[in-house]
Amino acid sequence: MPFAPSDRLSSPQNPRIKQLLKLQQKSAERRALGLTLVEGLRELTIAVEAGVAVATIYTCPELAGETGLGDLQKLFSGKRDAPEWFEVTRPVFEKVAYREGSDGLLAVLKTPARTLADLRLPANPLVIVLEAVEKPGNLGAILRTADAAPVDAVLIGDPRTDLFNPNVIRASIGCVFTVPTVAAPVADILAFLKEKGIRTHAAALAPEAKPYTQYDFRGPTALVMGTEADGLTPQLRTACDETVIIPMMGRIDSLNVSVATAVLTFEAIRQRG
Repeated sequence: MPFAPSDRLSSPQNPRIKQLLKLQQKSAERRALGLTLVEGLRELTIAVEAGVAVATIYTCPELAGETGLGDLQKLFSGKRDAPEWFEVTRPVFEKVAYREGSDGLLAVLKTPARTLADLRLPANPLVIVLEAVEKPGNLGAILRTADAAPVDAVLIGDPRTDLFNPNVIRASIGCVFTVPTVAAPVADILAFLKEKGIRTHAAALAPEAKPYTQYDFRGPTALVMGTEADGLTPQLRTACDETVIIPMMGRIDSLNVSVATAVLTFEAIRQRG
């Protein structure tokens, strides 16, 4: 049987449309149902190729066009576990879409459940650790760096944003699905890294910090980054093995956390050859 939409939704009062809005706007709803949203064929394709289960798909034919709908059919054609598919009128789709210039595709995904115990790291891992990250755009940009480098895992301690916030998925261009990413209490992350013999390098403005180019990142390494506004907490900084700094030659004293993470990550990759 060909993969095709089963119905056309035209009312914003439809229960399915109401649930889409809740999933878009409320992290509590996403956590309670174990579901999240992804908008866009590119991001959905990355999620599917990463093995993420798709529950439902909603398309607006006027926005998706024949090419977009054809690509969607190819993505799921012949799959036993193909999701439900509904067409949505343009006014209703524009109500639930959360990005400009939408390609007319919105999907409900089953949120991957990941724990520290699930991670399978290589013998010489490179890991990014983020403390209390709160801006979806920064987290998404860091996940893109992690995918590009690549790193072996991103560990998020005491996050202030939902890891599968639709805006994180959008900002990461779906890399939240390609990079092993786990949210856990900071204490659990530190214990995990110690158990694995991974040396921790805290990025911080501190008297003991040395330029990042003076450190050896060729062994098992965790790059530990702080919050956008306040940096690392003193407790986490002192718990790390080393403190590194990116020298600043201008008027400001720090970089955006996603930029700083990219600088340190690619230095580690450079050292590793």
